[in-house]
Amino acid sequence: MANVENTTESGIILDRRQLILGASAIGLSATFGAMPAMAQSKPKKGGTLRLGMEGGSPSDSLDPRTYADSIPISMSLMLWNNLVEVADNGDAVGELFEKWDVKPGATDWTFTIRKGITFTSGKTLDADDVIYSLNLHRGETKSPAKALLADITEIKKLNANQIQILMSNGNVDLPYNLSDYHIIVVPNGYTDFAKPDGTGAFTLDEFQPGVRATFKLKSGTYWKPNRGNFDRVEIRYIGDAAARTQALVTGQVDVINRVDPKTAALLAKNKAIKLSRTPGMGNRFAFVAHTDKDPYSNKDLMLALKYGIDRKKIVDNVFSGYASIGNDHTVGTKMKFFDAKQKLNSYDPDKAKFHFKKSGISAPIELQVSEGAFSGATDSGQIFQESLSKAGITLDLKRVSGDGYWDNVWLKAPFCAVYWGNRPTIDNQLTSTFKANTTWNDTHFNNAEFEKLLVGARVELDQGKRAQMYAKCQELISQNSGMVCFAVQDYLDAHTTKLQGMTISGRYDMADDRIAEKGWFA
Repeated sequence: MANVENTTESGIILDRRQLILGASAIGLSATFGAMPAMAQSKPKKGGTLRLGMEGGSPSDSLDPRTYADSIPISMSLMLWNNLVEVADNGDAVGELFEKWDVKPGATDWTFTIRKGITFTSGKTLDADDVIYSLNLHRGETKSPAKALLADITEIKKLNANQIQILMSNGNVDLPYNLSDYHIIVVPNGYTDFAKPDGTGAFTLDEFQPGVRATFKLKSGTYWKPNRGNFDRVEIRYIGDAAARTQALVTGQVDVINRVDPKTAALLAKNKAIKLSRTPGMGNRFAFVAHTDKDPYSNKDLMLALKYGIDRKKIVDNVFSGYASIGNDHTVGTKMKFFDAKQKLNSYDPDKAKFHFKKSGISAPIELQVSEGAFSGATDSGQIFQESLSKAGITLDLKRVSGDGYWDNVWLKAPFCAVYWGNRPTIDNQLTSTFKANTTWNDTHFNNAEFEKLLVGARVELDQGKRAQMYAKCQELISQNSGMVCFAVQDYLDAHTTKLQGMTISGRYDMADDRIAEKGWFA
């Protein structure tokens, strides 16, 4: 494909996993967490970056406990910082944390906070701010990050720039969990998220949820070298893929996310535009059912739905081949510990018919779909409907509004469309999606064997055994959950050639939703 960008940030980054596993094995603590270096060409200052994005709604809020899509995440990372950043090569590196040490067993951690960093209000960052910010996602909270911090038993202030985290169960991936986009750092006691007070490069100028948001660069020098280069940033909500593409081609915006796969190859031929493609790490597209409620508690019905979807036809026709076939879990094909040997739940009308008859269910199944869930949800639902009909199964499609979809349909409708973004580790991915009694467990999956394996894998030092444990986790989900995950899309962004810094991230698209912070104009 022409004009496809596959650059990465340069710089020496310590391998977090090698260090921590080696340290635990020999009984020493490990220290790591240097900030990643920027690309070799020196960024230029100035200009207004205009982003045309899908991934938001009129109900968007700047409260980090509510973030569920790309636009609020991108806005947040302009105003605030995380404790840990995921580098382009997938390593966990320090952001507001400068470094960390861990003792054998991975239950006792010490984190050092960067000195001399101030909030917009002028307050200097300290341990009290970090502890308060972490506790926003612990205890009585609906934050989706709560599950990632559930094993933390105590957070102690050691001094103004150092905290200790103690855990009931060890987890070598704790720094990755602390990179979760919900966990931004705010001043101690801060509650008014409509008036952002952060350590990020920008301040909020205007915010109209569902319409647009604008930001201004702070005066002075941003604490991250070579970042925070634009004078202004504007995010425009453009939910329609064709409208986003048109806005880019006509120069109304400088960068767009979620390029329509059907037009990606044509767009890549435009010499003024670069298409940024990340295979096997994009959104996981699925239909999810609540398996603790009838009729979806019937395992044979769920197996009928899994065998009754023509995944390849969806990948080829809806995503024009810019995706890989999903296997009813959210572990991406490029993720470490992905089990490539696991048998696919391939389209088989005869098997679907067999399990549907065995289920004893005869009534039509209703699936709620919306382009507000993801672009292509409706077309995917129609192909699902057609492929099920060949097995004698009637699927009724209920098209619902995209406005407020994530508040009104997802987690509420018994069977609906959803997408899941990439996470930096398999533990983070599985914990967010399938751990029992967590906020975003959208299939209500609850399996004792899975729970035991998930906890055990966090401290297993033998990588072979760890791979076997995660393989079993994927099998249990694929065969027993209410998820019909049919495709893992490639990340597809596009931008004007004058925009620099659009690196291929180890986690999300749009330079890990940080293009406003990382980028500059040539």
